Amino acid sequence: MTGPKSERRRGEALETAILEAAFDMLVEAGYGGMTMEAVAKRAGTSRPVLYRRWPNAAELTVAAMRHHLAAHPLEIPDTGNLRDDVMGLLRHIVERRTRLGALISVELSDFFRETNSSPAKLKTQIVSREQHVMEVLLSRAIARGEIEDRAFRPRVISLPVDLLRNEMMMTLEPASERAVSEIVDEIFLPLVGYRGER
Repeated sequence: MTGPKSERRRGEALETAILEAAFDMLVEAGYGGMTMEAVAKRAGTSRPVLYRRWPNAAELTVAAMRHHLAAHPLEIPDTGNLRDDVMGLLRHIVERRTRLGALISVELSDFFRETNSSPAKLKTQIVSREQHVMEVLLSRAIARGEIEDRAFRPRVISLPVDLLRNEMMMTLEPASERAVSEIVDEIFLPLVGYRGER
């Protein structure tokens, strides 16, 4: 495709348009309905432009999902106590992941078959910040004397988010406030030995 629009958009602007078009198509049509030709048309560019950056639809899919998460980054809550921090984090994830969670669990079955992958493997490709945020929240809680100063295993650190993600993938709906509070109050806080601010 040629013309003034394609002449002006190059580099980062063009790549952003492609990734946003790809993500929108994933949500609307699923992986099976997202073709390189359709993405190119929607982004106002050509297939060769896409193939120069991503050799196949699977790699474009991962890039589009990673871009979507980067464009909607997790904020690090700072309420002054661990419980409210973790509750705030999980609420933010519920709000941000409603659209993406349904996509991963339902619309990407063809992607998983084609790439011999799984939701867990895809998560490691597109998600990196959640673990960092939880580490920050735990470090602050240690400094405040809310929990004992000790090293937590990665599985413990990621547990609240993992349980939340499982809840949304199993129900295909946003997690309820009750589910969020049960994850925090009945599972995570007792596990890390939460004793409140001191």
